[in-house]
Amino acid sequence: MNGPAQSPDDGYERPGGRARIPGPRGAADDLDPGNAPQPPRPPRPVAEAVPEPFPEPVAPPPSHAVLKSLLGAWALAACSAEETQAVEDHLTECAPCAEEALRLRDAVGLLHPEEPLDLKPLLRSRVLEDCLGKRPARIPVPVWASPYDTETARLDALLQDFGDSEWHTPVRLKWFEEERRRSQRTTVAGVIGHLMTVDGLIANALGLDDPLGPEAPPGGPTARTEHFWTASAYPTTRQVRDPWREQGHTLVRTVSFAGRGVAELAVDYGNFALPLGDAFLERAFECWVHAWDIADAVDYPYEPPSGPHLHGMIDLAARLLPSALAQRRRAGLAAPARGLVAAGAPGRTLHLEIEGAGGGGWDIALDSPGAKPSQERTVAEIALDGIEFCQLAAGHIAPQEAAVGQHGDREAIRDVLFAAASLSRL
Repeated sequence: MNGPAQSPDDGYERPGGRARIPGPRGAADDLDPGNAPQPPRPPRPVAEAVPEPFPEPVAPPPSHAVLKSLLGAWALAACSAEETQAVEDHLTECAPCAEEALRLRDAVGLLHPEEPLDLKPLLRSRVLEDCLGKRPARIPVPVWASPYDTETARLDALLQDFGDSEWHTPVRLKWFEEERRRSQRTTVAGVIGHLMTVDGLIANALGLDDPLGPEAPPGGPTARTEHFWTASAYPTTRQVRDPWREQGHTLVRTVSFAGRGVAELAVDYGNFALPLGDAFLERAFECWVHAWDIADAVDYPYEPPSGPHLHGMIDLAARLLPSALAQRRRAGLAAPARGLVAAGAPGRTLHLEIEGAGGGGWDIALDSPGAKPSQERTVAEIALDGIEFCQLAAGHIAPQEAAVGQHGDREAIRDVLFAAASLSRL
């Protein structure tokens, strides 16, 4: 049969076949490019080991002392974000710090410069009480001088925002003399001058400088006040505030350092004298009454003293009533005594009941300051609100105007009410 012609020495298949090198069966190598020997691959580089970073050291949490020291800055929002978080985490675990933080936050809210009085008139007392509770003062203010210290501070806080026009606001001072009410017109600055000159009686008793100087007139509060008002041809201005305030601070400092026994030192009021402890109470009472007058003149609210201080003032007035009644009797303004009573012997008595804050009960000897009050010889009873009794003793209301609950001897009741009003003066 005829087929494709082949060259005898041709070793390749023609198209359609696979080219092979002739050779022994099974020993031929494929010449397919896919099966061709490949050059050796270079070795794969080994990755260098990267050292792991050392862990950051963990800071220990702040101590209790550090966190407590940050409470003030936290209350003022002055801490960093980390400090704020640490403090707030601590407050969830520490009750004392949480209470302190609340107090500080409340105090920060009260420090708004435009409304220091409207929010908390007694803020100074609260702050002082809190401070003294943590660390007692090395030289504490005597208990009997504390009402004066508080009332002068409250009045000074009322005055701090007064402008020139308010210092010249008219104020009418009122008191009761003999059988009728009296009054005197002055200004806010004139009232502060009046307080300063009468406080000068205590300064004299303590050997301090008299605010009226060497030309101070003899006599009591009225003569000193009139001298102060008439000594200058010009009205008293706001400049009186600084010497009045400095004198008050000096009086409190002096008695605080004086030690025991100073409370019995006599203070001369002209026609009578008071122990220093009672004189400080009397000055606290007048400071409050005239602060009330000033606040009323400028149409500003003013709160009464705290209960314990008010009780001390009422107690002083009640203790002075027998002497005031005897003085009115000598002037022919009260009914004569019903009988002579030896000093220390029981005599006719009126029971005075004061209601409300600072209240209590007092037995008043009617026939003699030296007589001993006796429940068995009580002939009358009076009941009064504490603030109204103070208004009566300050001469702001007349005895006939006082809302009094009364029972018993009407003559004795009238005499005691008028004696209470006679405690007032310019």
